[in-house]
Amino acid sequence: MSDNLNAGRVGAALGSGGVGKGWRTFFWMACIFNFAVGSVGMLSPESSLDGRIVGLLVFSLGIIYLLVARDPLRFAPVLWAGVVGKIGVVALLGPNAIAPSGDALIVGILALDALFAIGFLAFLLKNGDES
Repeated sequence: MSDNLNAGRVGAALGSGGVGKGWRTFFWMACIFNFAVGSVGMLSPESSLDGRIVGLLVFSLGIIYLLVARDPLRFAPVLWAGVVGKIGVVALLGPNAIAPSGDALIVGILALDALFAIGFLAFLLKNGDES
């Protein structure tokens, strides 16, 4: 019961909940993926201002995944932002990317976004809010 009282408390031990190492690894992978894609979007000399802004937002979501990787149960609710964002990006960009003139790199990024969204949903549904 004292664990429930300390959950969410500033200074509470990181990762004190019972989440397997596989989930933590998954969230670290999502973090690194978003940091990489976001950095390329922000720093590429060919990026437009819009592309740099999108890169910054993608990178920022990586910070969310970093927090979740460190303490999955405490920060799990913020994964809903990732679910909405990743499904939205796949829905918006997917049809053009899959077209015959689509870019294979974009298709790969969208496929990973879809897989991360599915993983986030699986984690959220398995570890639902018990409060």
